[in-house]
Amino acid sequence: MENKKVTAGRDRLGEFAPQFAELNDDVLFGQVWSRESQLSPRERSMITVAALMGAGVTDFAMKSHLQKAKENGITKEEMVEMITQLAFYAGWPRAWAVFPLAQEVYDDVK
Repeated sequence: MENKKVTAGRDRLGEFAPQFAELNDDVLFGQVWSRESQLSPRERSMITVAALMGAGVTDFAMKSHLQKAKENGITKEEMVEMITQLAFYAGWPRAWAVFPLAQEVYDDVK
């Protein structure tokens, strides 16, 4: 799997919050996500989706991480199972909020 440089922070906030954008792109997605001998990108995606759902994040950040999870090899069936499992720990309404995002990502609905 090819590691492409993430520029989302700079693209969205580069002029407004350049230090935050740099930390997002270079530290979080550059240094932390690249530590593949500690956790694979697939495992990091599973953890991240769980953490975001637990925190109630159901906006573009969740959708972006669902897409990343798909790219990192998490199948549609696995994602459905993850969200179902998390519903009991993170909250049923949160699962209802995340399922449509996952459906868009995995069914390639725009």
